[in-house]
Amino acid sequence: MTKKELKKILDFLLSKKSITDDQYQEFAKQTFANFSIAEKQIRRKILVSDEDWTQIKALFFEMEYGVLSGKVINAEILNILPQDLAENYRMVVFDKKAKNIHAGIVNPTNLKAMDALNFLARKHKYNVKFYIISEDSYRSALKQYETLGEEVGAALDTAEAIFAPKDQILDDDDGKGFTEVIKSAPVSKIVSVILRHAIEGRASDIHIEPVGNQSKIRYRIDGVLHTTIVLPIYVHSALISRIKVMSNLKIDETRIPQDGRIRIKIHGKDVDFRISTIPLMGHEKVVMRILETPDKAPTFEELGFMGNHAKRVAASIKKPNGLFLVTGPTGSGKSTTLFAGLSVLNREDVNIATLEDPVEYYVPGVNQSQVRPEVGFTFATGLRALLRQDPDIIMVGEIRDNETAELSIHAGLTGHFVLSTLHTNDALGAIPRMFDMHIEPFLLASTLNVVIAQRLVRKICTKCKEEITLPDNILEIVKKKLVGIPDDAFYGGASKDKLVFYKGKGCAQCGDTGYKGRVAIVETIDINKKMKDIVAKGFDRTAVDEELAKQAFITMDLDGLIKSLLGLTTVEEILRVSAM
Repeated sequence: MTKKELKKILDFLLSKKSITDDQYQEFAKQTFANFSIAEKQIRRKILVSDEDWTQIKALFFEMEYGVLSGKVINAEILNILPQDLAENYRMVVFDKKAKNIHAGIVNPTNLKAMDALNFLARKHKYNVKFYIISEDSYRSALKQYETLGEEVGAALDTAEAIFAPKDQILDDDDGKGFTEVIKSAPVSKIVSVILRHAIEGRASDIHIEPVGNQSKIRYRIDGVLHTTIVLPIYVHSALISRIKVMSNLKIDETRIPQDGRIRIKIHGKDVDFRISTIPLMGHEKVVMRILETPDKAPTFEELGFMGNHAKRVAASIKKPNGLFLVTGPTGSGKSTTLFAGLSVLNREDVNIATLEDPVEYYVPGVNQSQVRPEVGFTFATGLRALLRQDPDIIMVGEIRDNETAELSIHAGLTGHFVLSTLHTNDALGAIPRMFDMHIEPFLLASTLNVVIAQRLVRKICTKCKEEITLPDNILEIVKKKLVGIPDDAFYGGASKDKLVFYKGKGCAQCGDTGYKGRVAIVETIDINKKMKDIVAKGFDRTAVDEELAKQAFITMDLDGLIKSLLGLTTVEEILRVSAM
């Protein structure tokens, strides 16, 4: 890569305020053999959105940049390039004018893909113009080949013939055998389509559950369950068994719950699915948690830590020892917060070891272990073993019992930095909960650095965000709540003097929900010297409240209101997840 080409990239990043002047000068002094190496080195050190980096690619390769997210493509135009080729080459045709077709490609160095489309185009006397598109644009266009209902419907046409009569699914004795049935093409097709559409739809969980004479498929997207398709009950048992086969579970065991894991490649990326089955009346239900490790760990600010919260977390994560504690219910983003913390701490000169159940995010350079209670490898026994592994930093997935709590505290006391989670409703509840686990107050006071509590709320879609007027009764509640927020707790330009609220009206980009993505609403308690004294003396609530006032402490629902004033989420979302 020449200095002139590097300057193009850096000038663009500077214009987007993605880098500082100092970073510009630092990168300008470096030499990169090619674009790919420059991309890895630059994106490792600074945060650049995929769309911005796609524009950089367009500049570098001197091609036009295209945006397909939210764009409806005519089916005839889309099918100029068949779906299998579009998936193989990561390329789509999105426009046609007379004899000129426009194609979007994710990887502009894939000359084989370009040659393939040029060959197809010549057969129909088309001229091709290529655009560089982002991964999001590509996935948005790819979803338009067929809807979930159409794909599954085509498979069901075959499945109905195989499974009729319906009451013979489990009593098949004609020589074909049930094992052969569950491996049949329509069932495999239905399962693979369900998994693929879940990834494309940004789902975090898939529920396959029997409801009367139907099998209902629901996706949890941005924390809310949506029914995506309803199938006839006669395929339900075969779907469950197919998933069991894929996750190495016992297909003939339907009386007890089972847990397993599937790893498959979707759109060129490995995705893990954590499988849980449970018997219901008559049929089993399956829930699949999608564990898709991001290419780069999110920062605390990206997760939703802003203002005083960001300062407390940043100060705490730099401490050489002690306990970094995150609390909240299942699905509140605790693991992601720990993942962000581990990424900050992950350096060549430290030994990081984790105990998890299960391992949700794979972090290069970190020694990650999954507990297995069935063979005696619990958090407590694993933690004892880890302490003999010369660790500097230990992450314990969850403090569940007295023994794990005691070992975590002692690890913090003996010079280790410990990150862990606890199930409590708020940050203040974590300290009495540790007392309930028979942790001595003076030991907890010596070890605890910070307590974080969080929930996840849906973010307003930026493409269809609009200003709204709140109903009078809700506005009165909000005004009363805002009075309780200290002036120095506001951040990002939000103010109790300027009450402007937003919502998403719904568009193709967000699936007409008005929301896209999630952000954490948080509360943080800095366990400073004064708070340590209060904890050591038994955690007197009057003294605690006085100290929290000095810290400009705000609860999660108040943090959510600040985020609603900033246009990140809606008041409706805050009401949904908190006791405001």
